[in-house]
Amino acid sequence: MSLTASQAIYVSRLGRGSLGFAALVAAVLAGICIGETPIPVSIVLQTLANKIFGSAYVLDPIDMGIIWNYRLPRAIIAACCGSGLAISGMALQSLLRNALADPYLLGISAGASTGAVAVAVAGLGAGAISMSLGAFVGAVAAFALVAILARAAGGGVTSHGTGQIVLAGIAESQLFNALTSFIITKSANAEQARGIMFWLLGNLSGARWPDVWLAVPIALVGLAACIWYARALDAFAFGSESASSLGVPVRRVQVVLIGFTALVTAVMVSIVGSIGFVGLVIPHAARFLVGVRHGRLGPATALIGAVFLITADVLSRTIVPGQVLPIGVITALVGAPAFAVILIRGRGAP
Repeated sequence: MSLTASQAIYVSRLGRGSLGFAALVAAVLAGICIGETPIPVSIVLQTLANKIFGSAYVLDPIDMGIIWNYRLPRAIIAACCGSGLAISGMALQSLLRNALADPYLLGISAGASTGAVAVAVAGLGAGAISMSLGAFVGAVAAFALVAILARAAGGGVTSHGTGQIVLAGIAESQLFNALTSFIITKSANAEQARGIMFWLLGNLSGARWPDVWLAVPIALVGLAACIWYARALDAFAFGSESASSLGVPVRRVQVVLIGFTALVTAVMVSIVGSIGFVGLVIPHAARFLVGVRHGRLGPATALIGAVFLITADVLSRTIVPGQVLPIGVITALVGAPAFAVILIRGRGAP
């Protein structure tokens, strides 16, 4: 019996969704199994069965501890961080109509790092505010300064075909990176400074279950916001004026999505540090695979970002035997050439 066109589309989407979910599960399993001490998949599955379903497999307590307390939360945090940063980059590229926009290049990650370090090292707030809240304030402040500088330069935050917003972001990144270094130098001892500098390059070594309970809801909320405003983001492809003529509340959409972008970026930075280029590269890869309609692009971007950062984390633990590289080093090795390609192609909008 032949399928109707709508049934064929549904089956195709179901197949792509199943394939994507399988890729995510495979990436998580790889993140758990691969490390300085390789662990067989069978041991991982038995450990998960013991912890989740109350099974009674007899296993080495050390292996169970490594899997449950260290590698599983690390893989989940990597997935959430990759997903959150990727959808943040997608939203910014659509809102600003600039293919080079992402939280790292626009200074949002740098501002979040400054806010988090100010709370953790300098004691800003006297213990009354968390690192995540401090990072959020820093992220919002950074983007506000970028917007002001871009507008003063005559570009604005939604102008088409200009580089002011990216140039302003690069300038503000340097400013907030300098502030972060100043705070560390002034307030941290030598041991703290070494740990923070490693964390600022992206470090998942400290990821534990309390971080999972924070990262998972934030990543899901960010994805839900992008899906909710998918049609509005589609309209922004024609410019903010065209979107307004189509009935899109332009200012409200911009404020809400930029706010969610700052929130997602701030939380991820407060957990794992500043990881660059994920929000730049992944949305372009997703557009290549599923097209530019945000109803499909949002979930695809989140999924590819999650798989990408888990893979980068595995490489950071294995590429140099006996050492763990900052995960930002791996993402930069991929992202910098991709940035060059996008820049050379000269695309002003996604």
